[in-house]
Amino acid sequence: MRYSREEIRKAMLLYAVSDRTWLREGESLTDVCRQVLQNGATFLQVREKDLGMDEFESEAVGLKRLCSEYHVPFVVNDSVEIAMDIDADGVHVGQSDIQGRDIRSMIGPDKILGMTARTVEEAVCAQKAGADYIGVGAVFPTSTKKDTRHLSMEELREICVAVSIPVVAIGGINENNISGLGGSGVAGVAVVSAIFAADDPGAATAHLLKLAKEAAGHE
Repeated sequence: MRYSREEIRKAMLLYAVSDRTWLREGESLTDVCRQVLQNGATFLQVREKDLGMDEFESEAVGLKRLCSEYHVPFVVNDSVEIAMDIDADGVHVGQSDIQGRDIRSMIGPDKILGMTARTVEEAVCAQKAGADYIGVGAVFPTSTKKDTRHLSMEELREICVAVSIPVVAIGGINENNISGLGGSGVAGVAVVSAIFAADDPGAATAHLLKLAKEAAGHE
């Protein structure tokens, strides 16, 4: 399925990034992601750094099928090859993944392309490279990437102003600090542990969706 620019912008509102390290005994990632989608996540990225390629692809296939049920865009982290092999909706790549590679040409015009950026310069370059959206962070201290410097709100606003494609904030976002993103210009928030480490991922998703709407100026 091809998503329009407006559909992609709306899908940025509550962007869930998978993390199987928080699974409890007997749970599967697909089971937890079903709860997350049922409760309002608007986008899903599979990001499982500790899995081998075959396991990762198998997990991605199941999640792609699940997202299709809920009509939610689904992208694969980093691996253009797996994204294309399973016909995912797109791929999300970091700065190190795009060096010397034209990702847009590799995936074609119809796939969603997300890129990570931490500066105005990187954001502008990502837009020129054909990105449909930019993930910007870390906006708060995060345990997911311990060596990452977090951005100031001024830096985040500058990035949002510099590009015309949607910006999704990521990094350390939870129910206690998400309101601090209000007025920044972000289209939404990407969350990992705030959902997947929660005692009830479904309830956490529903609560974060409400807060994300407020932060993005939807309410």
